[in-house]
Amino acid sequence: MINKIINLGDSALYCDFGQDVSKEINSKVIKYFNSIRKSNIEGVTNLTPSYNKLIISFNLSITNSKKIKKEIETLNIDYENKIINKQIQIPICCENSFSPDIKRLEKKLNLKKEQILENFFNTKYFCYMTGFIAGMPFLGDLEENMRADRLETPRVKVPKGSIGLTEQFANIYTFESPGGWNIIGNTPLNVFDSSNEIEPNLINPGDTVIFKEITYNEYKKYHE
Repeated sequence: MINKIINLGDSALYCDFGQDVSKEINSKVIKYFNSIRKSNIEGVTNLTPSYNKLIISFNLSITNSKKIKKEIETLNIDYENKIINKQIQIPICCENSFSPDIKRLEKKLNLKKEQILENFFNTKYFCYMTGFIAGMPFLGDLEENMRADRLETPRVKVPKGSIGLTEQFANIYTFESPGGWNIIGNTPLNVFDSSNEIEPNLINPGDTVIFKEITYNEYKKYHE
């Protein structure tokens, strides 16, 4: 159930599902996101899900917030029905040139590189949302002993494919971008494909991700 629905400017609604970041709350966000998308509500132009919120944008010349709110409140949401999404394996190379923040993490976490990587690769990640840059997945949940703050000074450029850690999340930079996450590796996979108009994201909210370590030679083969 949505805790509250409030106006966000003239042409959007802000649906609040709670303050916690959890799979339980996020699954409700995703179920509403999927249900609204399938319902083809007249005038809705965009849906933006996050960990525990959903923003519904609409065309004010076609509809209004009162009509959209009524549609949302009368949707038939089956909470008992589990979300069936993909499990995706992502190859990652953690050679020194791809892991500029591993030394910082060793100091912050009081763990050796081998322990950090072992913990990282033994975790199954849940995609809570995509955003910040197109298709970037926010993947939880890291164990408590693997959580570190962002860089004190963000980088101007983080290479495409970089995998970063911050707090309880891992993410994948889908484009070269500024960023302050702790970078530990790089994937040769194209996680976001703008030429695919139907399904540009490799990873979507509700999917699970497993990372697989590869060598630098294996990494290079993806680009041959």
